[in-house]
Amino acid sequence: MPQLHLYVPETIAQKVQEKASQSGLSASRYLAELVKRDVGSGWPEAFFTEVVGGWQGETLERPLQGNLETRDEFEPTDRE
Repeated sequence: MPQLHLYVPETIAQKVQEKASQSGLSASRYLAELVKRDVGSGWPEAFFTEVVGGWQGETLERPLQGNLETRDEFEPTDRE
């Protein structure tokens, strides 16, 4: 697996270490997960068919939406 090296200010490095520790990961693994999440190529395979609570019934169809209602024009009042 290729390695990437980067330089960040000390304050950022400390925050990365804290976040990684809170997540129970090494800083390297934490950053790798961030990069995978941000650079990933779309939805994970089978995401829409295996997602928890995914639709199990018949195909959903959107009903006709009808026409927009006509509303009165707004007339501001003068307040002095």
